[in-house]
Amino acid sequence: MNQYTKNTRMNPESDNDELTIDLTEVIGALLKKAHIIILTGIIVALLAFIGTKLFITPMYTAETKVYVLSKSEGSTGISATDLQAGSYLTKDYTELVKSRTVMEQVIAVLNLDVKPEELMEMISVESATDSRILTIKVENDDPKQAKEIADAVREAVSVQITEIMNADAVNTVEKADLPSAPSSPNTMKNTMLGGILGIILAMGVVVLISIMDDTIKTPDDVERYLGLNTLTSIPIAAGTKKNKKAKGLSVRQFTKTMNR
Repeated sequence: MNQYTKNTRMNPESDNDELTIDLTEVIGALLKKAHIIILTGIIVALLAFIGTKLFITPMYTAETKVYVLSKSEGSTGISATDLQAGSYLTKDYTELVKSRTVMEQVIAVLNLDVKPEELMEMISVESATDSRILTIKVENDDPKQAKEIADAVREAVSVQITEIMNADAVNTVEKADLPSAPSSPNTMKNTMLGGILGIILAMGVVVLISIMDDTIKTPDDVERYLGLNTLTSIPIAAGTKKNKKAKGLSVRQFTKTMNR
């Protein structure tokens, strides 16, 4: 079946007709307007690209890694139990990284003009499963400051973990590098999403116009909508310019005219 019917039959005298949507006509309308749909997608993608470049502040992410050593001094190796216990303690270490004490120390050392709560929003902590390695990430619009904060957080939290959790040592695995490229926004992703959104919106408008258009254009429309047989039709001569002001007669308008 190429068409489906929305069951909205009402009294014909109320000027409401059954709405029939022909999928073939809808697809045909989309194909006819394909160039407009594609052009709309390109325009929206271009706007998304320009908007991302002009109105979204680039953010840089610096990350540093530490290894927490909590085994006893007399142990010659790390057992499975010790490793499992260390992975559980990693959650505690994560909380310490974003503690107010650490934040205040970092602010004092770097003389930052931010509140502890604001600094917390810049910091994220990750830890791999069954591992004692903590990855501390700092996101900032200044790449140099992102690096400085990451290193300062690492130093401050190392002291806190050693003192509060009685860890044997907190060793630096990686110092923070100076970010060379912004981590966000993703310009390519935003551009692609803008293009896709533009195409979807354009297709929706074309489909809506096609569905709402009930003007009589062909002899088949006369028979389908009005139940009348077409005796003859007058073709438009080749080369004749179409009057832009002329509009097709809709089924509703035709019904009103006939009822008069």
